[in-house]
Amino acid sequence: MIGLVVNPVAGLGGSVGLKGTDGLVEQARALGAIPHAHERAALALRQLPPDLPIACAGGDMGETSMLLAGREPTLVVGAAIDGTQSTAADTCAAVAALAAAGVELILFAGGDGTARDVCSTVGETIVALGIPAGVKIQSATFAQSPRAAGELAAAWYVGRRRERVAEVVDLDDSSTAHGRIGPRLYGTLRVPLGPGLVAGTKSPSNDEDQATVSGIADRVAERTRGTTLLLGCGTTLAAVGAALGLQTSLLGVDLVRDGEVVVHDGSEAELLAALTDDGADIVVTPIGGQGFVLGRGNQQLSPAVLRRAGIGRLTVVATPAKLAALGGRPLLVDTGDEATDNELRGWHKLVTGYDEETIYRVE
Repeated sequence: MIGLVVNPVAGLGGSVGLKGTDGLVEQARALGAIPHAHERAALALRQLPPDLPIACAGGDMGETSMLLAGREPTLVVGAAIDGTQSTAADTCAAVAALAAAGVELILFAGGDGTARDVCSTVGETIVALGIPAGVKIQSATFAQSPRAAGELAAAWYVGRRRERVAEVVDLDDSSTAHGRIGPRLYGTLRVPLGPGLVAGTKSPSNDEDQATVSGIADRVAERTRGTTLLLGCGTTLAAVGAALGLQTSLLGVDLVRDGEVVVHDGSEAELLAALTDDGADIVVTPIGGQGFVLGRGNQQLSPAVLRRAGIGRLTVVATPAKLAALGGRPLLVDTGDEATDNELRGWHKLVTGYDEETIYRVE
C-alpha cells in the first residue's frame, strides 16, 4: 500500500513573490495567492494503477486530492484537517499515522519544508518520494514533476524496487546575506530510483566561475540595455543587474525599463500590471545541479507573465560548469501549465560567456 500526505498550503507564496510559505500563509493569502498543491498531487495520483491501494491523510491533507483525482482511498488516517489551518505538526502526525498503517512508500506533496517534516518523522525507515508543489525545491527527494512522481511510484510498487539515499536540504538564509544562494542539509530519505525522474540537489551558487558569470552579465547587459527586461532569480542575474548599473533582487524577479528597476522583487500580479503591450525580454538561469529554468523559485514568471512578455523572448544564461554538472541531462520547465511547457520544450540557444553560446535541450 502507498501512502499520501499533502501540504495544502505548499507553494502558496510562489506567485506572490514570497520565497517560501512556511510561516507566511496568511501573508500569501492576503496577497491573493491561490493554492495548487491539490491539483499537483491529483496529477501524480492519476499516473498510478487504478487497483493500487492508497492510504491517505484525512481532509485537505490527502483525501481532497484523492477525490480530485477520481480515486477512493483504501484507508484514511487521522482527522479531516482543514487546509487553511494545517501545520508542520499535522504533516508529521499524518506521516507517522501512515507509517503505523504499514504503507511501503509515502508520496508527499509539498516543498522543502514538507520534505524536512517527512525526514524528521520517518528518516530512512520508509521509502518516500516528493511531488513538487512548493516554492523552492532544493532537495533531491522530489520527482521532476507531479506526473513523474506518479510514474516513478507506480514503477517502484509493481516491482522495480531500486532505491537510493537522497539529501533533504533547504535554503540557507545565512548565505543570502552574503550574496550567495546555497542549501543546508537537514537529513536523508530513501527514494525510488528512476532514470531522469528524480532531480538532484541544488548546487551552491558560489561554485560558479565568477569571471565567466561577469562575461555573461556584460553580454546580456549589452543586448538588453534600453529594453524592458524581466530578470529572474540567482547570482548570475544579479550580476546582469549590476552590469546595468542597477541593484536587483537576488531571490526575486525584477522588471527593468529605461534603465530603472520599475518592479523590485515583484509578484505575478505586479509584473503583469507593469508589463505593456510591447512585452519584455525575459532572462533566466537554471538551478545548479537540477536544471530547472522555470517553475522552481520563480513562479512569479507564470504562464500569464511569460505570454504577456512574449514567450519567444526568453533567454537562458548558464556557465559551462553549470551545464557540465547536469551530465548531459536536459534543462527543465514545470510552469504548471502543460501548453506553456510544451511550447518551451525543444532546443534553445544559451548564453554561456561573453562571446560564447551553445544549443541545449529543454524538456
